[in-house]
Amino acid sequence: MNISRRGFLVSSGAAVAVRAVPQIASKTSGRRILTLVYDKALGMMRAVERVVP
Repeated sequence: MNISRRGFLVSSGAAVAVRAVPQIASKTSGRRILTLVYDKALGMMRAVERVVP
């Protein structure tokens, strides 16, 4: 698998976010909205989660 520097940074950032989101979500109250977006840099769909008060 040939991964670029940008791809590595995006995937490692996503891994960190996966660990941080449950802690943040437990501290804040609100509705969580999951949206799928197409990321041109990755060439695939990506999930984006937002917390709306």
